Amino acid sequence: MTDHIWNIRIPDAGATGMEFARGRLAPTQHLIAHALPETVDVEVRSEDGVLIAAGHGLTQKKATPMDRLSLVGDAVERVNGWPGPEDLGKPVILCGGEVGILRTWWNADDGSEWRWTIELHNAR
Repeated sequence: MTDHIWNIRIPDAGATGMEFARGRLAPTQHLIAHALPETVDVEVRSEDGVLIAAGHGLTQKKATPMDRLSLVGDAVERVNGWPGPEDLGKPVILCGGEVGILRTWWNADDGSEWRWTIELHNAR
């Protein structure tokens, strides 16, 4: 199975929008995104450019540092919220496109602070 390319753009930045992150990773149904802008467009493509899923004008409902991007058929959906135990081991994309694996997560009940660890691994 080939990798997927997740392209996340800020549609209302600059004259024609601008890229927030473009990351290559193994196919996944769920991707955690760190510090997404208020509104994003997301396209998921195969390595050879075939569109797998897209979501346009995905907005932030509440201010949290993480969002879940999920493939639902040929659509991408965005859910705001704090990661939970079920998210450990899932991929996380950072601004710029680096992708890591969420290893630990904690947040205060009132949302005033959080601590997390990701694992980054690369190979040539």
